[in-house]
Amino acid sequence: MALLATPFTAPASAQEVKAGDLVITQAWSRATPGGAKVGGGYLTIENKGSTPDRLIGGSADVADKVQVHEMAMNNGVMTMRPLDKGLVIEPGKTVKLAPGGYHLMLLDLKSPLKQGDKLPLTLEFERAGKVSLSLDIQGIGAQGPAGAGGPGNREMKKTPDHSGMKM
Repeated sequence: MALLATPFTAPASAQEVKAGDLVITQAWSRATPGGAKVGGGYLTIENKGSTPDRLIGGSADVADKVQVHEMAMNNGVMTMRPLDKGLVIEPGKTVKLAPGGYHLMLLDLKSPLKQGDKLPLTLEFERAGKVSLSLDIQGIGAQGPAGAGGPGNREMKKTPDHSGMKM
């Protein structure tokens, strides 16, 4: 009997969600400090079909809004903006939502995102419709889902060194 159950168990980080022609993998987020009002969501979407689809938004109980955003360099300045018309996933292509690029923005958080938790989320696509999945909450500053980045998946600091400051 135990042998029959084994194929159906998989590590949480290997979650794969299929919705029509779309395959969504590596869904994760970063923990947030207490009082934070925004968080990010990251994942990979592969379109195995012959028709484009569009990620137009989402929802989560923990946030008032879930929007699709883009970060980009403009004249040496990092900018972030919502993609009001959504993000197209072309047929035969894979789109990665990751820190520093396309991502989900969770606005007006009702509680902090805690490392080790799973965050239920519903994505909305133009063709595939509503898709439920969970984001694996990684540590603050994580650069990818656990196990995906190896030693390079450690927190990266982009702020000055304040180690000499007294708290």
